[in-house]
Amino acid sequence: MNEQEFKKRTKQLPLRVIRLVEALPESRTAEVIGKQLIRSATSVGANYRSACRGKSTADVIAKLSIVEEEADESLYWMELIVESGLISADKLKSLMSETNEILAMTVASIKTLRNKPRSNSVTNGLNPKSKIQNPKFTI
Repeated sequence: MNEQEFKKRTKQLPLRVIRLVEALPESRTAEVIGKQLIRSATSVGANYRSACRGKSTADVIAKLSIVEEEADESLYWMELIVESGLISADKLKSLMSETNEILAMTVASIKTLRNKPRSNSVTNGLNPKSKIQNPKFTI
């Protein structure tokens, strides 16, 4: 899956969650859980977009870690919706499955980035993204 496809999936997730929350029964409990779920689900897509613009591998990993946390939190709120009887598990099965897939792919990406060999550009004075290079830089 490429970056654009994953951006689309992480944007569709909160749109589906918004429709879910709009379908919740009107109660104080549903309102509180719904707000929390919308907050965490919208954060998944927003933070993935931010990760795509990361300035370093460490920055990307940090932002993807937020995606991981927010996707897991979204699952938690969906579990509460089901376990409290607000909506049946059958109706949330597809949305929870999609959230689990996004979570799994995010975790896999973080692991891949952590195992990626580090570039030696700092030690050779070159920043591959910069048009300005310092050939006099030495360590």
